[in-house]
Amino acid sequence: MTLDIVNPANGTVLATVPITSSNEVAEHARDAQRVFDSGAWSRLAPRERAAALLRLSDLMERDGELLARLDSEDAGKPITECRDGDIPGAIESIRYFAECADKLYGAVAPAPGEVLAFTQREPFGVVAAILPWNYPLAMAAWKIGPALAAGNCLILKPADATPRSALHVASLAAEAGIPEGVLRVVPGNGPITGAALAADPIIGALSFTGSTRTGRSILRAAADSNLKRVSLEMGGKSPQIVCADGLAFGDALIDGLITAAFMTQGQNCTAGSRILVHESIHDEVVTRLATAAKALTVGDPADPSTQIGPIINAAAADRIMAAVRAAVDAGAVAVAGGHEVQVEPGGRYIAPTVLTNVAAGDPIITTELFGPVTIVQPFATRDEAIAMANAVDYGLAASVYTKNIDDALALARGVQAGVVSVGNYSEGDLSSPFGGWKQSGFGGAEKSLRSFEQWTREKAIWIELQGQ
Repeated sequence: MTLDIVNPANGTVLATVPITSSNEVAEHARDAQRVFDSGAWSRLAPRERAAALLRLSDLMERDGELLARLDSEDAGKPITECRDGDIPGAIESIRYFAECADKLYGAVAPAPGEVLAFTQREPFGVVAAILPWNYPLAMAAWKIGPALAAGNCLILKPADATPRSALHVASLAAEAGIPEGVLRVVPGNGPITGAALAADPIIGALSFTGSTRTGRSILRAAADSNLKRVSLEMGGKSPQIVCADGLAFGDALIDGLITAAFMTQGQNCTAGSRILVHESIHDEVVTRLATAAKALTVGDPADPSTQIGPIINAAAADRIMAAVRAAVDAGAVAVAGGHEVQVEPGGRYIAPTVLTNVAAGDPIITTELFGPVTIVQPFATRDEAIAMANAVDYGLAASVYTKNIDDALALARGVQAGVVSVGNYSEGDLSSPFGGWKQSGFGGAEKSLRSFEQWTREKAIWIELQGQ
């Protein structure tokens, strides 16, 4: 069986790749265990693993333009976004985690004088990662970096729509001198390849980024198999809260709100798809948002001037437009967008959409659309803003715009989200952990030294000293 890789921009077939079968996944896991047990990678000095990963990052930088083109074509992402953001970010991630390889410390316990008690973190052995399609290489790097730096052998399944950049990086890993079999990229789909990884009895840990529904199925499969460690980074319905003094940020306010809402066509787990604005400035913010949204360039993702590319596929576009039409039919007002744009035959492009006057209880308030749609709602008090922000099942990220330290702290502490940025839209840099609350996250964090907790297990060692 095979998968056609389709360009969302125009519907053309870019490539055909095999679907890795469940039997092939099992064989990959067995062979990866043999590679791990050989010590060719797992017993290398941490600095040697770091050196190999740094060579990999250099090769990724050398092939940066190719990697940007692959992700742009496969995912329909604007090429400028890939060139300036995704690919440099992926390279930086590999370099960051390479430099972390010799910085994973254990602890010494306060044991009695005749005892030495300490802990150390050890790799699981064979581990797996299942990736989303919206940030193909950037998300791959978040998994590859810490998993390999810790000494594991990694089986990585890219999203069925976007495998080509990860496959290329696997070839670069061999060129970098990483032993054969340490990094394996297995293209395929969720029901066959992904399900086999989740149920495999050899794989000791699995990190997943994607939908909450798929995350639940992975968790069930892990429970029914070998109780592998599972880390899930899933959906979001992230609020952007603009306080009464928000206009003091000037143009940076609207720029931040627009970036959060519409980057990657809103196909982003931390997309700021709910904008909560203090009632005293609500109308002005709406007017400025609408103007900015209408000014965004919708077009061919291969054109460097394009800011909004196509939706990943027709089914997703149909789902997004159905939700927008239902909200408008119930009384919402599309002050920007609300319609599709014809760019290329075979592609589905949706104009950046800003909705106001959304009816209370409308599903669009709480459902993750994963598209270029944001809603604006007024609030009167800080407590009301917190209540509105938390009235969803998700808790991945939030942004707060205020220069009042009391409001900033109260909102940052009150919003139920794993990542809260103040004065901007940000997920933090690589030194800051990233992970969600509620139905957005489970079992671990990405980025920072904390990410190694996904890929290692702690061992306590107790030594009774033999006195003379």
